[in-house]
Amino acid sequence: MNPNDERHMRHALSLAARGLGRAWPWPSVGCVLVRDDRIVGRGTSDEVTLRHAEVVALEQAGNEARGATAYVTLEPCSHQGRTPPCADALIEAGVARVVAALEDPSPKVSGDGFRKLKAAGIKVETGLRAAESRNQNKGFLNSVRSSRPMVTLKLASTIDGRIATASGESRWITGPEARRVVHVLRMTHDAVLIGAGTARADDPELTVRDLGADRQPVRIVASRNIRLSEESRLFKTSAETPVWIVCGEDAAACDQAGRWQDAGAKVIPVLADNGQISPTAMLAALAQAGLTRVLCEGGGMLAASLLAADLVDELVVFSAGKAIGAEGQPSIGPLGLAELNAAPTFELIETRWVGYDAMLRWARPTSTT
Repeated sequence: MNPNDERHMRHALSLAARGLGRAWPWPSVGCVLVRDDRIVGRGTSDEVTLRHAEVVALEQAGNEARGATAYVTLEPCSHQGRTPPCADALIEAGVARVVAALEDPSPKVSGDGFRKLKAAGIKVETGLRAAESRNQNKGFLNSVRSSRPMVTLKLASTIDGRIATASGESRWITGPEARRVVHVLRMTHDAVLIGAGTARADDPELTVRDLGADRQPVRIVASRNIRLSEESRLFKTSAETPVWIVCGEDAAACDQAGRWQDAGAKVIPVLADNGQISPTAMLAALAQAGLTRVLCEGGGMLAASLLAADLVDELVVFSAGKAIGAEGQPSIGPLGLAELNAAPTFELIETRWVGYDAMLRWARPTSTT
């Protein structure tokens, strides 16, 4: 490896981070082209023109791509999809070396991109900052390997784990700084998911605001029987910003489903489990629809169902210096645990202050990823 390889791959990873929440159903990839230790091109997967990161970088570099090294966060694709293969584009441009963080495990690639490059005489090196790329591509990798998107569960609670008073009042438990971070989380996910109870109680809009976002996440409500208000913000804005309703199979043909569809929403029927939407079936349907990263913002019953089914990849918990007491509504509903060793377990990966609130990020233990 070249001494500067680390620096250039970090740059590529930073470019890929810009596409999170924007590139689905693709992975978000970053590419940096370097010739004589000078950056001649760089790119991120472009959701508007459908160009992949390598093509964006190659077009920027022009003739200077010949003899250059390409640093990419994921193996260049080798198949004809909505765009021609990136491996072919790198070969035609005369790139001399490709440094890739991670192999693409999807069946249409799975090492073929590397094999194409090597057959053309291009030097290929892999594994640089692979752990970071793997974490960044967790949503895409989940969709390929487990047929479900990555799930981030966001909780904002008091120090005693309550998300609302007994009467349902919840605005605002955390401060404006924490709420701004939540908008950043929304921006970096393909979709925001809530349960029907939260939709009825809070009438949320679930959009990214005050950050100059030019693309909004899909807004998803899980509602077994589509018991949702047609006076809600989601209903009134569903023609402007995507709204998906996940419901039970028998509810897909009901009058409410038709009215939501007429308003612009998409209705996705899935299997029910014990009278409730199956979280496994729901995530499989969302992956089938192309989503790779889903941010769940509650409520407590939906959070509990995802945790009980072992479907949460990361927890982002905002803790406010307030106490409501046992009569308040818990942040997580019943899990039905009889033994402590059956409790969902996560590893703490980040702690920081956000205004007057504490933010803790927890991840699925490494041994289970």
